[in-house]
Amino acid sequence: MFIDTHAHLFYANFENDVDKVIEKAKQSGVDYILVPGTDVETSKKAIELSDKYEIIYAAVGVHPHDTKDWNESLLDQIEILSKHPKVVAIGEIGLDYFYDFSPKEKQIEAFTSQIELALKVNKPIIVHNRDANFDMMNIIRSFKGSNLKAQFHCFAGSLEDARELIELHHYISFTGNITFKKMDSLRNILSRISVENLLLETDSPFMTPVPHRGERNDPAFVKLVAEKIAEVHHLRVEDVARTTSYNAYKLFGIGMKPKVSFTYQIGNSLYINVTNRCNADCVFCDRKGDAVINGYNLKMSKAEEPDAEVYIKEIGDPTNYKEIVFCGYGEPTIRWDVVKQVAKYVKENGGKTRMNTDGHGNFINKRDITPELKDLIDTVSISLNSTDPEQYSKLMRVDPALHREMIEFAKKAKNYTHVVMSIVGLNEVDKESAKKFVTEEIGVDFREREYF
Repeated sequence: MFIDTHAHLFYANFENDVDKVIEKAKQSGVDYILVPGTDVETSKKAIELSDKYEIIYAAVGVHPHDTKDWNESLLDQIEILSKHPKVVAIGEIGLDYFYDFSPKEKQIEAFTSQIELALKVNKPIIVHNRDANFDMMNIIRSFKGSNLKAQFHCFAGSLEDARELIELHHYISFTGNITFKKMDSLRNILSRISVENLLLETDSPFMTPVPHRGERNDPAFVKLVAEKIAEVHHLRVEDVARTTSYNAYKLFGIGMKPKVSFTYQIGNSLYINVTNRCNADCVFCDRKGDAVINGYNLKMSKAEEPDAEVYIKEIGDPTNYKEIVFCGYGEPTIRWDVVKQVAKYVKENGGKTRMNTDGHGNFINKRDITPELKDLIDTVSISLNSTDPEQYSKLMRVDPALHREMIEFAKKAKNYTHVVMSIVGLNEVDKESAKKFVTEEIGVDFREREYF
């Protein structure tokens, strides 16, 4: 159920009871544990643990605290260790200016060299960053356009940093410190980062979460970190576990890809995977990639698309859910007849419905379908994405004329149902202008979706 992506089980305070620690972790729902080394010797110990225990994987690298004697021979040793079949990353590496254990110049040299090694051996990196944000971000930016993939463990940057890192396809993780009483600012950042971009970690034996502060931190406590993330994001713990476990699979290759889901639950809502087909090809959409969201595999061909009866059977009693949402990696109005059949069933049985759309339904169906929304779809969420037709065209990779098509769809739809228009929180999109346009010119509700 959970993957702890950061636990230093080679420390002396684990020496006498690793077996018990691992058994306790399994009983708490931990499927895998990633043990990152902090120098050559602990990297070897991490590998030894991975050889002994099926549940453990290893990462190898030199921590910034241990870079004062950095030289190329250390890099050669790390490269040799990285070839072990259970080594899935280069780490823990990075910068730490809080302590004065290693000169900044040596830290930067070691960090940069190990990033280059990670690219050479095609493995992700696990990044430590403390009071070194300016240099850290500049170094990471210098590798933009490469195949670098990273986990920023025990995240301590700003929300803007997190967004930039996510746009570069990196992952963020928080430790037990998100459970601490005086960490509201950190929880606020967490609340704005989609679970799609998170990994779980304990940083054992450090950062023990509440209510176990003062005790040694164990991988079993990763469940407490997951519970706090679920609370902050108003999700179920199983949503956090499933999503972060898939993220660990995607980044580190640990675990496996799930089977295709036709319906999928997130929080108290049930989502309908209508189609993967779409008339748009948005730059922020993974429709042509893995097509996985919150740990659910939505990838299916046209031939695999189910009939309405399959969805209806999986829904069962629609009142068990807050709402039934027509939303997958595709445009649901492409299968408008199926959407209507399922929505009719939901409404007749006391449920609520929502449809997420690009607003091209009239264009796709070659007629005005907005009157058909009445009494079937309670809310239509339309992807505005930008108030500028040219930017819209570039973001969605469609003809700019479809921007006007989308606007007209929204104006007509509001006569028959509740309409929300949304943008994705990309840095280049003017959010305030979009909000003003939606609420004042179109006269409907506005929402910003976090980028992932």
